[in-house]
Amino acid sequence: MTVERFALVTGAGRGLGREIAIALADRAAGVAVHYLTDRAAAEATVGSIRAKGKASIALRADLIKEREAAGLIARAEREFGRLDILINNVGPILMKPWAELNASDWERMFRTNLISSFVCLKAALPGMRTRRWGRIINIGYSRAEQIVAFPTITAYAAAKTSLLILTRTAAASEAGSGVTINIVSPGLLEGGVLPKGHTIPDGAVGTFADVAEAVRYLVSEEARAVTGTNLVVAGSWKM
Repeated sequence: MTVERFALVTGAGRGLGREIAIALADRAAGVAVHYLTDRAAAEATVGSIRAKGKASIALRADLIKEREAAGLIARAEREFGRLDILINNVGPILMKPWAELNASDWERMFRTNLISSFVCLKAALPGMRTRRWGRIINIGYSRAEQIVAFPTITAYAAAKTSLLILTRTAAASEAGSGVTINIVSPGLLEGGVLPKGHTIPDGAVGTFADVAEAVRYLVSEEARAVTGTNLVVAGSWKM
């Protein structure tokens, strides 16, 4: 008997999150679409998922607030009766010279890129453990493993490196539970800002679809032995 799986994608009203949510409709019976401010965009994503014959609902939450982040997981579980797949996609970038950063910049980058994913991950794990099956994927940054100077994105890069450490730590702790935890790390994507003085090697600019395909693989049964992995989707960008 085929088990129906249900997914939640954070920040899925537009851009990469939207692409991932729609792609997951091919792997799941239902996909919850999280948003913060743009309900119309989230409902458009919901419509695209339902057009594939799958269940979908838009759920609002401010993931900076721990109670709302945990509550988002609980609401998705209530709506679908279970939550099998969690994609922590929310993670805005801040481009600002490091010497001009203030404490609130650091706090915002860590709350949006790291702490929100931590809270959602912890809230989703109990149900996944009980069912002995789960897929959690965090969206990272292609250079998160390069411990070098990042003068214009210091706080963002530090938060994404921390997210990678969290991913591998959680993955190790869940060994044998049936839950895999991975990170997909995009490089420069369509619509992104090319840093001054840099050129683009052939094929280095990725698409949202490239990243969504990596996510689709990691949530599949074929990826059951893949956990704690940083899957970089960046072509030759800054290799």
